[in-house]
Amino acid sequence: MEDLSKRLVNKSVEAFIMGIEIFNKPTIKYRIEGFSFFICNAWELMLKAYLINSKGEQSIYFKNHPDRTISLEETIKKIFTNDKDPLRINLEKIVELRNTSTHFVTEDYESIYAPLFQACVINYANKINELHNIDVTNFIANNFLSLNLRVDKLSDVEIRAKYTPEVAERLIMQRNKIAGEVEEQNESFAIPVKTTFFITKNEKDADLKVQIDNKADPKIQIVKEIKDPNSTHPLTNARVIALVNKRLKKDKILITKKYKDGSQTVKFTTNDFQLFNKFYNIKSKPKYTYHITIGNRYSYSTKVVDFIIEEIKKDPEHIIQNLKTGINIKK
Repeated sequence: MEDLSKRLVNKSVEAFIMGIEIFNKPTIKYRIEGFSFFICNAWELMLKAYLINSKGEQSIYFKNHPDRTISLEETIKKIFTNDKDPLRINLEKIVELRNTSTHFVTEDYESIYAPLFQACVINYANKINELHNIDVTNFIANNFLSLNLRVDKLSDVEIRAKYTPEVAERLIMQRNKIAGEVEEQNESFAIPVKTTFFITKNEKDADLKVQIDNKADPKIQIVKEIKDPNSTHPLTNARVIALVNKRLKKDKILITKKYKDGSQTVKFTTNDFQLFNKFYNIKSKPKYTYHITIGNRYSYSTKVVDFIIEEIKKDPEHIIQNLKTGINIKK
């Protein structure tokens, strides 16, 4: 019989996929409510499965009500104990949205929460890999992890004209509050949505008119080919590390790292990735890295995973130490 933890994880993955499918369907009017419900359900099931594995089945029940499981809010606090953790803050914001969606959420909330939704999806993919060794891209294509976001924004006047005073003021307050938090936090809290302008010679297809001035300063460049970094460089740091470890395990490649106390580890870590970045100057190479200027973040292509694996294969026993030595010599 399948154990409870495994059943919860399987249901979690299904809820996650349902949330993404609902959000990415343009014909569904209530996709914000649907997404927030299913993504919260996915997190709750996944985190409770982790509690069962780490602390036993009794950890997900109230002590004074053994027939009732704890809420998602309590589960989050048990696992993410740092209340300043951007991932925890992101998740709590979306839980709050789910809890109030019946009365207050409108379609215009999408433009407010879009950066949080995208970060929540990436956070889930990273955490289920970290906590349960499950790669969600085995169930859904990697490009579908990029949500189909609508980011039209209304002015205060337009919002007040469109909604009742109570809903309008709440919407304006939430927009301003979250906008400020996005500026302060990192990509675990929010992934800003980029707007791309296309130049067309057909005036009927244009939303606005521009004029090219060769003497203007600063200058801009017209590109002939549009490349979407979400497609070409979809990986976060955590995803690169997870995929490298997955490949190492699949190919049965063991990294040997010895410590002063005689202990060893064979897992590719964040520090190891930083060594590769420094030694090979990966962040300067467009085929591997894309620099996101908003938030000063970097995303990576799958080619960087292939590159790291090939370098490790050359000398898995000494590769990490060789990188450290090489960096010290450069200094």
